[in-house]
Amino acid sequence: MGLDIGKKTIGVALSDPAGITAQPVTTIKRTTLSKDMEEVLGLAAEHEVTSIVAGLPLNMDGSRSPQTEFVLKFLEKLKERTDMPVKTWDERLSTVAVERLLIEGEMRREKRKEVVDKLAAAYILQGYLDSIRRAG
Repeated sequence: MGLDIGKKTIGVALSDPAGITAQPVTTIKRTTLSKDMEEVLGLAAEHEVTSIVAGLPLNMDGSRSPQTEFVLKFLEKLKERTDMPVKTWDERLSTVAVERLLIEGEMRREKRKEVVDKLAAAYILQGYLDSIRRAG
């Protein structure tokens, strides 16, 4: 499962059973930390997820930002509630790349806002899956 964790939403993506392709699934509207965790872990259970990879928002120079710390704190809480591996993946430019594709596809701004987070999660997960294949 791939996650794009923001302060207002969490984009969610899943891979196919063979771990080759990532597909966007949904965008969770954030409410409380507890409910957000329940929703993420509920989706993981429903889809028989075995590991989670979340985008880590680093600055362009690789340094951490307040958003990086926000995501890491969320992931620490998530790790406390599950036994499955929770990993991070450098997400620099993932949202920018997805936005660019949607603009090139002439998608209206309102519709882009609805899909960008789950597509960013798929972009993050696909990068992770591709790296595993290259390494292995």
